[in-house]
Amino acid sequence: MRKYIIVALTVVMGSCSDFLDVSPSDRLIQVDFWKTRQHAEAALVGTYNALLNGNIYGGVAMIAMEAATPNAFTYNNTGGGGFIAQGIHDAANNGIINNKWGACYVGIGRANTLLSNIGGITMDETTKKRYTAEAKFLRALFYHDLWLYYGGVPLILETPNLEKQGTLPRNKADEVYAQIIKDCDEAVADLPQLGTTKGHAAKGAAFALKARTMLYKGDFQGAAAAAKQIIDGKSYTLFADYRELFQLDKEGNSEVIFDVQFKNPEFTHSMDITFTDFNSIAPLPDLLNDYYMTDGLPASQSKLFDPKKPYDNRDPRLNQTNILPSTTFRAKTVLANTFGFTGIGQKKYTVYKDNEDRATIAEGQSELNYMVFRYADVLLMFAEAQNEVAGPSQAVYDALNLIRKRAGMPNFPTGLTKEQMRAEIRHERRIELAGEGLYYHDIRRWGTAEKVMNTDIFNFAGGKIGTRKFNKDRDYLWPVPTVVLQNNTSLEQNPGYGK
Repeated sequence: MRKYIIVALTVVMGSCSDFLDVSPSDRLIQVDFWKTRQHAEAALVGTYNALLNGNIYGGVAMIAMEAATPNAFTYNNTGGGGFIAQGIHDAANNGIINNKWGACYVGIGRANTLLSNIGGITMDETTKKRYTAEAKFLRALFYHDLWLYYGGVPLILETPNLEKQGTLPRNKADEVYAQIIKDCDEAVADLPQLGTTKGHAAKGAAFALKARTMLYKGDFQGAAAAAKQIIDGKSYTLFADYRELFQLDKEGNSEVIFDVQFKNPEFTHSMDITFTDFNSIAPLPDLLNDYYMTDGLPASQSKLFDPKKPYDNRDPRLNQTNILPSTTFRAKTVLANTFGFTGIGQKKYTVYKDNEDRATIAEGQSELNYMVFRYADVLLMFAEAQNEVAGPSQAVYDALNLIRKRAGMPNFPTGLTKEQMRAEIRHERRIELAGEGLYYHDIRRWGTAEKVMNTDIFNFAGGKIGTRKFNKDRDYLWPVPTVVLQNNTSLEQNPGYGK
Protein backbone atom coordinates (compact mmCIF):
# COMPACT_ATOMS: atom_id res chain seq x y z
CA MET A 1 0.00 0.00 0.00
CA ARG A 2 2.33 2.69 -1.22
CA LYS A 3 1.77 6.23 -0.05
CA TYR A 4 0.78 7.61 -3.42
CA ILE A 5 -1.87 4.95 -4.01
CA ILE A 6 -3.53 5.72 -0.69
CA VAL A 7 -4.49 9.10 -2.07
CA ALA A 8 -6.13 7.41 -5.06
CA LEU A 9 -8.07 5.23 -2.66
CA THR A 10 -10.17 8.18 -1.53
CA VAL A 11 -11.44 8.54 -5.09
CA VAL A 12 -12.08 4.82 -5.44
CA MET A 13 -13.88 4.66 -2.12
CA GLY A 14 -16.00 7.64 -3.08
CA SER A 15 -17.48 5.74 -6.02
CA CYS A 16 -17.34 2.16 -4.68
CA SER A 17 -17.60 2.60 -0.94
CA ASP A 18 -20.35 -0.01 -0.65
CA PHE A 19 -18.10 -2.64 -2.19
CA LEU A 20 -15.13 -1.74 -0.06
CA ASP A 21 -17.30 -1.98 3.02
CA VAL A 22 -18.01 -5.56 1.83
CA SER A 23 -21.71 -5.20 2.61
CA PRO A 24 -23.22 -3.80 -0.62
CA SER A 25 -26.94 -3.03 -0.66
CA ASP A 26 -26.99 -3.00 -4.47
CA ARG A 27 -25.72 -6.29 -5.97
CA LEU A 28 -25.34 -4.64 -9.36
CA ILE A 29 -22.36 -2.73 -8.01
CA GLN A 30 -20.52 -5.99 -7.38
CA VAL A 31 -21.41 -7.37 -10.80
CA ASP A 32 -20.24 -4.28 -12.62
CA PHE A 33 -17.12 -3.83 -10.56
CA TRP A 34 -15.04 -6.93 -11.32
CA LYS A 35 -14.02 -6.17 -14.91
CA THR A 36 -10.47 -4.78 -15.08
CA ARG A 37 -7.05 -4.86 -13.45
CA GLN A 38 -7.81 -1.42 -12.01
CA HIS A 39 -10.81 -2.88 -10.20
CA ALA A 40 -8.67 -5.63 -8.69
CA GLU A 41 -6.03 -3.11 -7.67
CA ALA A 42 -8.65 -0.89 -6.02
CA ALA A 43 -9.97 -3.88 -4.10
CA LEU A 44 -6.45 -4.77 -2.97
CA VAL A 45 -5.82 -1.20 -1.84
CA GLY A 46 -9.09 -1.35 0.07
CA THR A 47 -7.86 -4.47 1.84
CA TYR A 48 -4.59 -2.80 2.79
CA ASN A 49 -6.60 0.21 3.91
CA ALA A 50 -8.27 -1.92 6.58
CA LEU A 51 -4.90 -2.01 8.37
CA LEU A 52 -5.31 1.72 9.03
CA ASN A 53 -8.25 1.13 11.34
CA GLY A 54 -7.47 2.63 14.74
CA ASN A 55 -8.04 -0.72 16.41
CA ILE A 56 -5.39 -2.45 14.30
CA TYR A 57 -2.47 -0.27 13.18
CA GLY A 58 -4.14 3.07 12.46
CA GLY A 59 -3.84 4.56 15.92
CA VAL A 60 -1.92 3.87 19.08
CA ALA A 61 -3.75 0.60 19.81
CA MET A 62 -0.81 -1.67 18.96
CA ILE A 63 1.75 0.23 21.03
CA ALA A 64 -0.81 0.88 23.78
CA MET A 65 -0.39 -2.77 24.71
CA GLU A 66 2.98 -1.73 26.17
CA ALA A 67 0.91 -0.27 29.03
CA ALA A 68 -0.41 -3.77 29.77
CA THR A 69 3.16 -4.89 30.51
CA PRO A 70 5.89 -3.86 32.99
CA ASN A 71 7.21 -1.56 30.25
CA ALA A 72 4.74 1.30 30.45
CA PHE A 73 1.80 3.00 32.16
CA THR A 74 -1.27 4.83 30.87
CA TYR A 75 -3.14 7.17 33.17
CA ASN A 76 -6.23 7.41 30.95
CA ASN A 77 -6.61 3.91 29.47
CA THR A 78 -5.20 4.97 26.12
CA GLY A 79 -5.83 2.23 23.60
CA GLY A 80 -7.39 0.07 26.31
CA GLY A 81 -4.05 -0.84 27.86
CA GLY A 82 -4.90 0.62 31.27
CA PHE A 83 -7.96 -1.52 31.98
CA ILE A 84 -6.14 -4.64 30.82
CA ALA A 85 -3.17 -3.83 33.06
CA GLN A 86 -5.47 -3.42 36.06
CA GLY A 87 -7.37 -6.58 35.25
CA ILE A 88 -10.69 -4.73 35.12
CA HIS A 89 -11.42 -5.26 31.43
CA ASP A 90 -14.47 -7.24 30.40
CA ALA A 91 -16.50 -7.99 27.29
CA ALA A 92 -18.12 -4.55 27.17
CA ASN A 93 -16.01 -1.88 28.92
CA ASN A 94 -12.94 -1.62 26.72
CA GLY A 95 -12.97 -0.09 23.26
CA ILE A 96 -10.05 -2.02 21.83
CA ILE A 97 -11.51 -5.35 22.95
CA ASN A 98 -14.92 -4.41 21.55
CA ASN A 99 -13.67 -3.08 18.24
CA LYS A 100 -10.64 -5.13 17.18
CA TRP A 101 -12.84 -8.14 16.39
CA GLY A 102 -14.96 -6.26 13.87
CA ALA A 103 -12.03 -4.30 12.44
CA CYS A 104 -10.20 -7.53 11.62
CA TYR A 105 -13.26 -9.04 10.00
CA VAL A 106 -13.64 -5.98 7.77
CA GLY A 107 -10.16 -6.70 6.44
CA ILE A 108 -10.92 -10.41 6.14
CA GLY A 109 -14.13 -9.64 4.27
CA ARG A 110 -12.32 -7.43 1.80
CA ALA A 111 -9.62 -10.03 1.22
CA ASN A 112 -12.21 -12.77 0.74
CA THR A 113 -14.20 -10.66 -1.71
CA LEU A 114 -11.09 -10.02 -3.79
CA LEU A 115 -10.10 -13.69 -3.73
CA SER A 116 -13.59 -14.76 -4.77
CA ASN A 117 -13.75 -12.42 -7.75
CA ILE A 118 -10.27 -11.82 -9.15
CA GLY A 119 -10.26 -15.12 -11.04
CA GLY A 120 -12.85 -13.82 -13.51
CA ILE A 121 -10.91 -10.70 -14.47
CA THR A 122 -8.96 -10.69 -17.72
CA MET A 123 -5.55 -9.32 -16.76
CA ASP A 124 -1.87 -10.20 -16.72
CA GLU A 125 -1.59 -13.56 -14.97
CA THR A 126 1.59 -12.67 -13.08
CA THR A 127 -0.06 -9.58 -11.65
CA LYS A 128 -3.20 -11.54 -10.84
CA LYS A 129 -1.18 -14.10 -8.92
CA ARG A 130 0.65 -11.37 -7.02
CA TYR A 131 -2.58 -9.59 -6.04
CA THR A 132 -4.01 -12.94 -4.92
CA ALA A 133 -0.91 -13.64 -2.86
CA GLU A 134 -1.07 -10.21 -1.22
CA ALA A 135 -4.72 -10.75 -0.32
CA LYS A 136 -3.89 -14.11 1.28
CA PHE A 137 -1.07 -12.53 3.27
CA LEU A 138 -3.40 -9.81 4.49
CA ARG A 139 -6.11 -12.31 5.41
CA ALA A 140 -3.52 -14.25 7.39
CA LEU A 141 -2.40 -11.07 9.14
CA PHE A 142 -5.96 -10.19 10.20
CA TYR A 143 -6.60 -13.74 11.40
CA HIS A 144 -3.28 -13.69 13.26
CA ASP A 145 -4.58 -10.73 15.28
CA LEU A 146 -7.86 -12.47 16.08
CA TRP A 147 -6.14 -15.75 16.98
CA LEU A 148 -3.60 -13.96 19.14
CA TYR A 149 -6.10 -12.01 21.23
CA TYR A 150 -9.26 -14.13 21.25
CA GLY A 151 -8.13 -17.69 20.44
CA GLY A 152 -10.65 -19.55 18.29
CA VAL A 153 -12.87 -17.39 16.07
CA PRO A 154 -15.23 -18.05 13.14
CA LEU A 155 -13.09 -19.00 10.16
CA ILE A 156 -14.59 -17.34 7.09
CA LEU A 157 -12.98 -17.94 3.70
CA GLU A 158 -15.69 -16.69 1.36
CA THR A 159 -17.33 -13.42 0.38
CA PRO A 160 -19.23 -11.98 3.38
CA ASN A 161 -22.79 -13.28 3.69
CA LEU A 162 -25.01 -11.27 6.01
CA GLU A 163 -27.47 -14.13 6.35
CA LYS A 164 -24.80 -16.42 7.82
CA GLN A 165 -23.10 -13.94 10.13
CA GLY A 166 -25.47 -14.58 13.02
CA THR A 167 -25.04 -18.35 12.99
CA LEU A 168 -21.32 -19.01 12.51
CA PRO A 169 -19.73 -20.92 15.41
CA ARG A 170 -16.20 -20.40 16.66
CA ASN A 171 -13.59 -22.56 15.00
CA LYS A 172 -10.93 -24.03 17.23
CA ALA A 173 -7.80 -21.95 17.70
CA ASP A 174 -5.76 -24.68 16.03
CA GLU A 175 -7.95 -24.48 12.92
CA VAL A 176 -7.42 -20.72 12.70
CA TYR A 177 -3.70 -21.22 13.20
CA ALA A 178 -3.57 -23.81 10.40
CA GLN A 179 -5.29 -21.41 8.00
CA ILE A 180 -2.85 -18.61 8.82
CA ILE A 181 0.07 -20.89 7.99
CA LYS A 182 -1.66 -22.14 4.83
CA ASP A 183 -2.28 -18.60 3.59
CA CYS A 184 1.33 -17.64 4.31
CA ASP A 185 2.66 -20.66 2.42
CA GLU A 186 0.44 -19.98 -0.59
CA ALA A 187 1.28 -16.28 -0.56
CA VAL A 188 5.04 -16.90 -0.55
CA ALA A 189 4.87 -18.69 -3.90
CA ASP A 190 3.70 -15.63 -5.84
CA LEU A 191 4.99 -12.69 -3.84
CA PRO A 192 8.12 -10.91 -5.12
CA GLN A 193 11.43 -11.21 -3.29
CA LEU A 194 11.17 -7.51 -2.52
CA GLY A 195 8.02 -5.44 -2.77
CA THR A 196 7.44 -3.78 -6.11
CA THR A 197 6.15 -0.75 -4.23
CA LYS A 198 6.55 0.44 -0.67
CA GLY A 199 4.02 -0.96 1.72
CA HIS A 200 3.13 -3.98 -0.39
CA ALA A 201 3.87 -7.43 1.00
CA ALA A 202 6.86 -9.33 -0.35
CA LYS A 203 8.01 -12.88 0.39
CA GLY A 204 9.78 -11.64 3.50
CA ALA A 205 6.52 -10.38 4.99
CA ALA A 206 4.81 -13.74 4.55
CA PHE A 207 7.79 -15.62 6.00
CA ALA A 208 7.92 -13.17 8.93
CA LEU A 209 4.22 -13.63 9.66
CA LYS A 210 4.63 -17.38 9.47
CA ALA A 211 7.65 -17.29 11.77
CA ARG A 212 5.90 -15.09 14.32
CA THR A 213 2.74 -17.21 14.31
CA MET A 214 4.71 -20.44 14.69
CA LEU A 215 6.87 -18.96 17.44
CA TYR A 216 3.79 -17.82 19.36
CA LYS A 217 2.27 -21.27 18.88
CA GLY A 218 5.41 -22.99 20.15
CA ASP A 219 6.38 -24.66 16.87
CA PHE A 220 10.01 -23.70 17.29
CA GLN A 221 11.37 -25.80 14.45
CA GLY A 222 8.90 -24.30 12.00
CA ALA A 223 9.52 -20.77 13.30
CA ALA A 224 13.29 -21.15 12.97
CA ALA A 225 12.94 -22.48 9.42
CA ALA A 226 10.65 -19.62 8.35
CA ALA A 227 12.91 -16.98 9.88
CA LYS A 228 15.97 -18.57 8.28
CA GLN A 229 14.32 -18.22 4.86
CA ILE A 230 14.47 -14.47 5.38
CA ILE A 231 18.03 -14.51 6.70
CA ASP A 232 19.26 -16.69 3.85
CA GLY A 233 17.43 -14.54 1.30
CA LYS A 234 19.74 -11.61 2.14
CA SER A 235 17.14 -9.05 1.09
CA TYR A 236 17.22 -7.22 4.43
CA THR A 237 19.93 -5.91 6.74
CA LEU A 238 19.97 -4.11 10.07
CA PHE A 239 19.85 -0.36 9.56
CA ALA A 240 23.05 1.16 10.92
CA ASP A 241 21.51 3.60 13.42
CA TYR A 242 18.95 2.26 15.91
CA ARG A 243 17.49 5.69 16.71
CA GLU A 244 17.31 6.84 13.10
CA LEU A 245 15.59 3.58 12.16
CA PHE A 246 12.36 5.07 13.50
CA GLN A 247 12.70 8.51 11.91
CA LEU A 248 10.40 9.85 9.20
CA ASP A 249 13.18 10.52 6.71
CA LYS A 250 14.50 6.95 7.06
CA GLU A 251 11.25 5.14 6.27
CA GLY A 252 11.55 2.18 3.94
CA ASN A 253 15.13 1.49 4.98
CA SER A 254 16.93 -1.84 4.65
CA GLU A 255 15.50 -3.23 7.89
CA VAL A 256 11.82 -2.76 7.03
CA ILE A 257 10.15 -6.00 5.96
CA PHE A 258 6.56 -4.76 6.13
CA ASP A 259 5.19 -1.48 7.40
CA VAL A 260 1.79 0.19 7.42
CA GLN A 261 1.88 3.36 5.38
CA PHE A 262 0.56 6.73 6.55
CA LYS A 263 0.34 10.03 4.69
CA ASN A 264 -0.64 13.45 5.99
CA PRO A 265 -3.37 14.68 5.71
CA GLU A 266 -5.28 11.70 4.27
CA PHE A 267 -4.19 8.89 6.60
CA THR A 268 -2.58 9.83 9.89
CA HIS A 269 -2.31 8.91 13.56
CA SER A 270 -1.48 10.51 16.92
CA MET A 271 1.54 8.59 18.19
CA ASP A 272 3.88 11.61 18.37
CA ILE A 273 1.71 13.69 20.65
CA THR A 274 0.51 10.65 22.60
CA PHE A 275 4.05 9.76 23.66
CA THR A 276 5.31 13.29 24.25
CA ASP A 277 2.89 16.15 25.00
CA PHE A 278 0.10 13.91 26.29
CA ASN A 279 2.48 11.33 27.83
CA SER A 280 -0.49 8.96 27.66
CA ILE A 281 1.74 5.92 27.31
CA ALA A 282 4.70 6.46 29.59
CA PRO A 283 7.66 4.12 30.13
CA LEU A 284 8.21 2.75 33.64
CA PRO A 285 11.44 2.46 35.67
CA ASP A 286 10.96 -1.32 35.56
CA LEU A 287 11.92 -1.14 31.90
CA LEU A 288 14.82 1.28 32.45
CA ASN A 289 16.30 -0.91 35.17
CA ASP A 290 16.41 -3.89 32.82
CA TYR A 291 18.84 -2.24 30.37
CA TYR A 292 22.31 -3.73 30.80
CA MET A 293 25.41 -1.68 31.44
CA THR A 294 27.74 -0.96 28.53
CA ASP A 295 29.98 -3.85 29.62
CA GLY A 296 27.12 -6.23 28.78
CA LEU A 297 26.26 -7.04 32.39
CA PRO A 298 23.14 -6.34 34.44
CA ALA A 299 23.46 -3.41 36.83
CA SER A 300 23.49 -5.81 39.77
CA GLN A 301 26.66 -7.46 38.43
CA SER A 302 28.52 -4.57 36.81
CA LYS A 303 31.31 -2.46 38.26
CA LEU A 304 30.09 0.38 36.05
CA PHE A 305 26.88 0.82 38.01
CA ASP A 306 26.73 3.92 40.19
CA PRO A 307 23.60 4.08 42.40
CA LYS A 308 23.90 7.88 42.43
CA LYS A 309 23.72 7.89 38.63
CA PRO A 310 21.81 4.67 37.95
CA TYR A 311 21.17 5.28 34.24
CA ASP A 312 24.67 6.30 33.22
CA ASN A 313 26.76 3.80 31.24
CA ARG A 314 23.71 1.87 30.09
CA ASP A 315 22.92 0.13 26.82
CA PRO A 316 22.63 3.04 24.34
CA ARG A 317 19.14 1.89 23.42
CA LEU A 318 17.89 3.16 26.77
CA ASN A 319 18.26 6.79 25.71
CA GLN A 320 17.39 6.05 22.09
CA THR A 321 14.00 4.68 23.14
CA ASN A 322 13.17 6.64 26.30
CA ILE A 323 13.31 10.26 27.48
CA LEU A 324 14.74 10.67 30.98
CA PRO A 325 14.94 13.68 33.30
CA SER A 326 18.13 15.75 32.94
CA THR A 327 18.63 14.64 29.32
CA THR A 328 18.06 16.76 26.22
CA PHE A 329 15.03 16.28 24.00
CA ARG A 330 13.75 18.64 21.32
CA ALA A 331 16.64 21.00 22.20
CA LYS A 332 15.40 21.42 25.79
CA THR A 333 16.51 19.94 29.08
CA VAL A 334 13.98 17.42 30.34
CA LEU A 335 12.78 18.36 33.83
CA ALA A 336 11.50 16.10 36.58
CA ASN A 337 7.94 17.20 35.78
CA THR A 338 8.19 17.36 31.99
CA PHE A 339 6.54 13.95 31.83
CA GLY A 340 4.24 14.08 34.81
CA PHE A 341 2.92 10.56 35.07
CA THR A 342 6.02 8.41 35.38
CA GLY A 343 8.67 11.06 34.83
CA ILE A 344 9.70 9.33 31.59
CA GLY A 345 8.66 9.77 27.96
CA GLN A 346 8.86 7.51 24.93
CA LYS A 347 11.14 8.72 22.16
CA LYS A 348 10.68 5.83 19.75
CA TYR A 349 7.89 6.35 17.19
CA THR A 350 8.07 10.12 17.41
CA VAL A 351 9.52 12.33 14.69
CA TYR A 352 11.40 14.47 17.21
CA LYS A 353 15.14 14.55 17.70
CA ASP A 354 17.22 15.38 20.75
CA ASN A 355 18.81 18.60 19.50
CA GLU A 356 16.15 19.85 17.11
CA ASP A 357 13.46 22.26 18.32
CA ARG A 358 10.76 21.11 15.95
CA ALA A 359 7.17 22.30 16.05
CA THR A 360 4.73 19.97 17.77
CA ILE A 361 2.93 17.49 15.54
CA ALA A 362 -0.74 18.17 16.22
CA GLU A 363 -3.04 15.39 17.34
CA GLY A 364 -4.02 13.16 14.45
CA GLN A 365 -1.45 14.59 12.03
CA SER A 366 1.51 12.21 12.25
CA GLU A 367 2.46 10.18 9.18
CA LEU A 368 5.25 8.05 10.63
CA ASN A 369 4.86 4.48 9.40
CA TYR A 370 4.41 1.60 11.82
CA MET A 371 6.75 -1.34 11.22
CA VAL A 372 4.85 -4.61 11.58
CA PHE A 373 7.94 -6.69 10.78
CA ARG A 374 11.57 -5.61 10.82
CA TYR A 375 14.74 -7.61 10.38
CA ALA A 376 15.92 -7.35 14.00
CA ASP A 377 12.71 -9.06 15.11
CA VAL A 378 13.34 -11.84 12.58
CA LEU A 379 16.85 -12.39 13.98
CA LEU A 380 15.42 -12.54 17.49
CA MET A 381 12.68 -14.94 16.42
CA PHE A 382 15.23 -17.19 14.75
CA ALA A 383 17.54 -17.11 17.77
CA GLU A 384 14.75 -17.93 20.22
CA ALA A 385 13.28 -20.72 18.12
CA GLN A 386 16.63 -22.28 17.20
CA ASN A 387 17.78 -22.20 20.81
CA GLU A 388 14.63 -24.05 21.84
CA VAL A 389 15.26 -26.64 19.11
CA ALA A 390 18.96 -27.30 19.57
CA GLY A 391 20.41 -25.00 22.19
CA PRO A 392 22.80 -22.05 21.70
CA SER A 393 24.48 -22.93 18.41
CA GLN A 394 26.82 -20.59 16.57
CA ALA A 395 23.92 -19.55 14.33
CA VAL A 396 22.04 -18.36 17.43
CA TYR A 397 25.04 -16.35 18.61
CA ASP A 398 25.59 -14.89 15.15
CA ALA A 399 22.00 -13.62 14.90
CA LEU A 400 22.03 -12.08 18.36
CA ASN A 401 25.46 -10.52 18.04
CA LEU A 402 24.39 -8.66 14.91
CA ILE A 403 21.77 -6.88 17.00
CA ARG A 404 24.18 -6.23 19.87
CA LYS A 405 26.79 -4.85 17.46
CA ARG A 406 24.30 -2.42 15.94
CA ALA A 407 23.34 -1.29 19.45
CA GLY A 408 26.98 -0.69 20.40
CA MET A 409 26.95 -3.46 22.99
CA PRO A 410 29.38 -6.36 23.58
CA ASN A 411 28.68 -9.77 22.10
CA PHE A 412 26.68 -12.31 24.03
CA PRO A 413 28.81 -14.28 26.52
CA THR A 414 29.93 -17.64 25.18
CA GLY A 415 29.32 -20.99 26.84
CA LEU A 416 25.71 -20.33 27.84
CA THR A 417 23.38 -23.22 28.53
CA LYS A 418 20.06 -23.45 26.72
CA GLU A 419 18.26 -22.06 29.77
CA GLN A 420 20.73 -19.21 30.20
CA MET A 421 20.45 -18.34 26.52
CA ARG A 422 16.67 -18.39 26.77
CA ALA A 423 16.84 -15.79 29.54
CA GLU A 424 19.26 -13.63 27.55
CA ILE A 425 17.08 -13.78 24.43
CA ARG A 426 14.00 -12.80 26.40
CA HIS A 427 15.90 -9.85 27.83
CA GLU A 428 17.13 -8.85 24.38
CA ARG A 429 13.61 -8.95 22.94
CA ARG A 430 12.38 -6.68 25.70
CA ILE A 431 15.14 -4.13 25.10
CA GLU A 432 15.38 -4.20 21.29
CA LEU A 433 11.59 -4.12 20.77
CA ALA A 434 10.64 -1.85 23.69
CA GLY A 435 7.89 0.60 22.81
CA GLU A 436 6.73 -1.38 19.78
CA GLY A 437 3.79 -3.26 21.32
CA LEU A 438 5.21 -6.79 21.12
CA TYR A 439 6.18 -7.40 24.74
CA TYR A 440 2.52 -7.94 25.71
CA HIS A 441 2.41 -10.97 23.44
CA ASP A 442 5.79 -12.17 24.69
CA ILE A 443 4.87 -12.29 28.36
CA ARG A 444 1.63 -14.09 27.54
CA ARG A 445 3.19 -16.73 25.30
CA TRP A 446 6.04 -17.26 27.77
CA GLY A 447 3.50 -17.73 30.54
CA THR A 448 5.20 -15.05 32.64
CA ALA A 449 2.43 -12.44 32.62
CA GLU A 450 0.98 -13.72 35.89
CA LYS A 451 4.41 -13.29 37.51
CA VAL A 452 5.39 -9.86 36.20
CA MET A 453 1.98 -8.18 36.16
CA ASN A 454 0.71 -8.86 39.69
CA THR A 455 2.64 -6.05 41.32
CA ASP A 456 2.73 -2.37 42.23
CA ILE A 457 4.25 0.12 39.78
CA PHE A 458 6.37 3.18 40.54
CA ASN A 459 7.42 6.43 38.88
CA PHE A 460 10.92 7.72 38.22
CA ALA A 461 11.14 9.20 41.73
CA GLY A 462 10.13 5.93 43.37
CA GLY A 463 6.54 6.86 44.19
CA LYS A 464 3.80 4.26 43.85
CA ILE A 465 1.40 5.11 41.01
CA GLY A 466 -0.72 1.99 40.70
CA THR A 467 -1.24 -1.74 41.09
CA ARG A 468 -1.34 -4.32 38.31
CA LYS A 469 -3.45 -7.47 38.31
CA PHE A 470 -3.41 -10.46 35.99
CA ASN A 471 -5.75 -13.44 36.38
CA LYS A 472 -3.93 -16.50 35.07
CA ASP A 473 -7.22 -18.35 34.60
CA ARG A 474 -8.69 -15.61 32.42
CA ASP A 475 -6.37 -12.95 31.08
CA TYR A 476 -4.24 -14.92 28.63
CA LEU A 477 -7.11 -14.33 26.19
CA TRP A 478 -9.45 -11.40 25.66
CA PRO A 479 -13.21 -11.81 26.01
CA VAL A 480 -15.38 -12.08 22.92
CA PRO A 481 -17.12 -8.67 22.75
CA THR A 482 -20.64 -8.55 24.19
CA VAL A 483 -22.06 -7.01 21.03
CA VAL A 484 -20.63 -9.89 18.98
CA LEU A 485 -22.24 -12.44 21.27
CA GLN A 486 -25.54 -10.60 21.05
CA ASN A 487 -25.46 -10.67 17.26
CA ASN A 488 -24.36 -14.30 17.04
CA THR A 489 -25.81 -16.64 19.66
CA SER A 490 -23.75 -19.53 18.24
CA LEU A 491 -20.58 -18.12 19.78
CA GLU A 492 -19.22 -19.05 23.20
CA GLN A 493 -17.43 -16.71 25.59
CA ASN A 494 -13.83 -17.29 26.64
CA PRO A 495 -13.30 -18.79 30.14
CA GLY A 496 -13.58 -16.45 33.09
CA TYR A 497 -15.63 -13.72 31.45
CA GLY A 498 -19.13 -15.00 32.20
CA LYS A 499 -21.69 -15.81 29.53
